[in-house]
Amino acid sequence: MTTQPDTSHQRDTHPSADPAPARRPSAAQGGTAPRESSEPGVLPRSGEPGRPFLHRVRRGRPEDPRWVRPAFVGLLVATGLLYLYDLSASGYANSFYSAAVQAGSQSWKAFFFGSLDSANAITVDKPPASLWPMALSVRIFGLGSWAILVPEVLMGVATVGVLYAAVRRRFSPAAGLIAGAVCALTPVAALMFRFNNPDAMLALLMTVTVYCVLRGLEDGRTKWLVWAGVAVGFAFLAKTLQAFLILPSLAVLYAVCAQVSLRKRFAQIGLSAAAMLVAGGWWVAIVELWPASSRPYIGGSQNNSFLELTFGYNGLGRISGDETGSVGGGGGGAAGRWGETGWDRMFNSEIGGQISWLLPAALILLVAGIVLTRKARRTDLTRGSFLAWGGSLLMTVAVFSYMAGIFHQYYTVALAPYIAAVVGMGATVLWEERGRVWASLTLAGAVTASAAWGYVLLNRTSDYLPWLKWLVLVGGLTGALGLIFVTRLGRHLALAAAGLGFVAAVAGPTAYTLSTVNTGHSGSIVTAGPSGASVTGGPGGGGGMRGGFPGGGQNQRNGNGTQQNGQQGGGMGAPPTGGTGGFPGQNQQGDGSTQGNGRAQGRNQWGGMPGGGTGGGGMGAGPGAGGLLNGASVGSAARTLLSKNADDYTWAAAAIGSQNSASYQLATGKPVMAIGGFNGTDPSPTLAQFKKYVTDGRIHYFISGGGMGGGGMGGGGASGTTSTSSRISSWVTANFKKVTVGSATFYDLTQPTS
Repeated sequence: MTTQPDTSHQRDTHPSADPAPARRPSAAQGGTAPRESSEPGVLPRSGEPGRPFLHRVRRGRPEDPRWVRPAFVGLLVATGLLYLYDLSASGYANSFYSAAVQAGSQSWKAFFFGSLDSANAITVDKPPASLWPMALSVRIFGLGSWAILVPEVLMGVATVGVLYAAVRRRFSPAAGLIAGAVCALTPVAALMFRFNNPDAMLALLMTVTVYCVLRGLEDGRTKWLVWAGVAVGFAFLAKTLQAFLILPSLAVLYAVCAQVSLRKRFAQIGLSAAAMLVAGGWWVAIVELWPASSRPYIGGSQNNSFLELTFGYNGLGRISGDETGSVGGGGGGAAGRWGETGWDRMFNSEIGGQISWLLPAALILLVAGIVLTRKARRTDLTRGSFLAWGGSLLMTVAVFSYMAGIFHQYYTVALAPYIAAVVGMGATVLWEERGRVWASLTLAGAVTASAAWGYVLLNRTSDYLPWLKWLVLVGGLTGALGLIFVTRLGRHLALAAAGLGFVAAVAGPTAYTLSTVNTGHSGSIVTAGPSGASVTGGPGGGGGMRGGFPGGGQNQRNGNGTQQNGQQGGGMGAPPTGGTGGFPGQNQQGDGSTQGNGRAQGRNQWGGMPGGGTGGGGMGAGPGAGGLLNGASVGSAARTLLSKNADDYTWAAAAIGSQNSASYQLATGKPVMAIGGFNGTDPSPTLAQFKKYVTDGRIHYFISGGGMGGGGMGGGGASGTTSTSSRISSWVTANFKKVTVGSATFYDLTQPTS
């Protein structure tokens, strides 16, 4: 017999609820749980199918109070407006991906492969799924900051919407609204849902995955497991193996807690895995079977193989630090270059201000939710929800905390939906149980932890709103005190205490989020919050890369790292003490002093990267050349030079490293070959191939500077010897006429010197 849903709990979370509700048996006590069926295949009440669709959309669930649907719509609208604010300040954001988006809007082949240029020389070092929405947008609306970044904003709004729907199905409207608001106001979420890296799509698809698994737990229908597999498959096509981080916890959860028979559970999990393989494997199979001679080189790989890229540079190499061809990778030498690993990594000075504001509260509330439901039956959906979101949170935190390879602060956006869901569920469940002493004390403890940790994080940026940390601390402690004595307070005071605690908890991340959306961000490594929110360092420090860290990030429009045309100067910053010093580069012009002083991000005040003359070390190559992690500032004279007769060539120019090539490609609208891919260390093209391209008249200019160059930071390729890009650069500089335009240096490949 189907258990009828008990909606009496709705009163407890409504703004007019009494402070000490009448006790009713909870799910943990074997009582009737809200909106759950005890029989497989019987759906919980979620609307009236007989009503017109538009009416259901406008009104929402028939059991919801009238304020719920306007509040939900208001949350989505507010999120969209927040993320759209001054969106164009970031220009092309990460020019590496923007160049691929531009290429995909001009060539369907480049669209399919994720090529960096429309002539299909080399791909980005990720699968292309995250590029497809942006490329379609640019194909429709034309190249521009809004056309590139609005799809990312829409993914952010969609993530908040799916998160609300997932939490609301099992819990109260207040739980869904709290979860959505916490996610939207997470600083790193505000950063990445306004940026063109793959992480925005990944966060959305991971949220969809958990939603589908929860729907499967709810009614036992196979289709939800299949859709979960499809979501993970497409997430793989956005950011490869990171999509699999939450699979172990979700698979175990379904195998243990689903309402169907054990045999059917395993069959459904098998079908989900098959759907995942199809959704993510079709593209991989085509790429691997496609003749290498007629497709672009797979960027980031050393053997032109996507599978090698997946399990090496983008896979196990990220865990072990053994990333051949990466920034600082190769031979396991990257361990520690990207920050100190350990259980507290998410709380350190590099990561903490990005994501950890409510992480202590989430952990407390997760434990409380599991304790509360410890006596519930195996299929209890309240416990299943805590285990789904909490398991995803713990799995991802564990991997992020101990991975020794490349790790950037913005990766933590993947945690934002998980933290938000646990906070929304835990806070409202404990509020419902506030008549119990331990529940009110735990809720007060979560508020206290949030206020205290918020004070610590705000104190790390003591010059930014210095008064706010005290308001957060005092407000949070006051709210927590009220929650301790919530049963003795009147209705209005009880609600005031809860509201004060919530406001104090989210005040810090909200301030950082507002700072984030008020600042443009560009380059390959960006961080959320005000200046100093992510302090990087060398060995033994709070993070960063040994030997220095890029000056990329916020567009500050001052100092030597001035923003121009959405791009930004800024050299690699040398550490104040210790470290490995400068990285050897390929042939460069100038002494590296004019590239920038690391002040563009407002985080690194270390001075410019030590440079050298032709053939020397150093990333600085004059303001006309792009650095490893930042694009170049392209002047009008250089743009005119490269655009002239560009249609007579396959590539208007070639440059070492993708950031350098991307800047010129975006400025001219013409294909520019990225020699060596992102880092300049991929063995493509070979010197022989490049010579043939030149002989055949397919490349007009060679742009001096950019990339990592030979021998440095990753060993110049798989062999550890002088890189292909360095040999190409040496050959060009020795055999072709140099052309100087402003501060940029080019070599005309149609005019040999002898």
